[in-house]
Amino acid sequence: MFTSSTEKIPETAPIPRHIAIIMDGNGRWAKQRFLPRMAGHKRGVEAVRNIVRGCAACGVRYLTLFAFSSENWRRPADEVSFLMRLFVIALEQEVSKLHENGVRFRVIGDLSRFEPKLASLIHAAEELTRNNDKLTLTVAANYGGRWDIVQATNRMLQERPELAAGFSESDLTPYLALSYAPEPDLFIRTGGEKRVSNFVLWQLAYAELYFTDTLWPDFDSVALERAIISYQQRERRFGRTSEQLPQVAELANQRRQAG
Repeated sequence: MFTSSTEKIPETAPIPRHIAIIMDGNGRWAKQRFLPRMAGHKRGVEAVRNIVRGCAACGVRYLTLFAFSSENWRRPADEVSFLMRLFVIALEQEVSKLHENGVRFRVIGDLSRFEPKLASLIHAAEELTRNNDKLTLTVAANYGGRWDIVQATNRMLQERPELAAGFSESDLTPYLALSYAPEPDLFIRTGGEKRVSNFVLWQLAYAELYFTDTLWPDFDSVALERAIISYQQRERRFGRTSEQLPQVAELANQRRQAG
């Protein structure tokens, strides 16, 4: 379990340790080409493959993708059905490749609404890749940030009822869906919208936010590099002043040399 950035200042590096992405724009990409929305979703899967490769190549250790929100059930039934079938196909075709490349696969969200075949494929993929450590790829499916906080609170109180009188952030953190990963350093949203849309609300407390007009199917390794360059130009202060940062960097350098 990782410590929250509001409790302890995390170490930072030029390459974000954890990137979280809202993959937006599949439908608009298809519409611009006079194609059905489903064609955009298919092309979006190819973009996922490319970004997973790009993150692994540049040293990102955790990648979390928002694939299907708890609010996406409001979409037309035929589109939801297609997305579920596409998820099944992607798992059947891609998991073995992820495993061969040392990628650990995980899914966060309420899986109870998924068909048994999809739920079974998810569990099998997680089990197959559980010991891989090059990159942890997390897919958020039927996920919502508020759901996450509520389910974490309920689970915590079931296991530790004595906390009903009051609990701390550190009490709740182990029950959050992403407790196995550090908080995202960089949040990316494609497609031009500028909101976080109920995605990992707790964990985005100190993430650097990056919004791009690029539609998800067009988001490639070059676009990823641009996002990381933008991240590298930010001052990550975590409540401190700009004047403190050179002192902190010097102390960290001294500790590395001493160690």
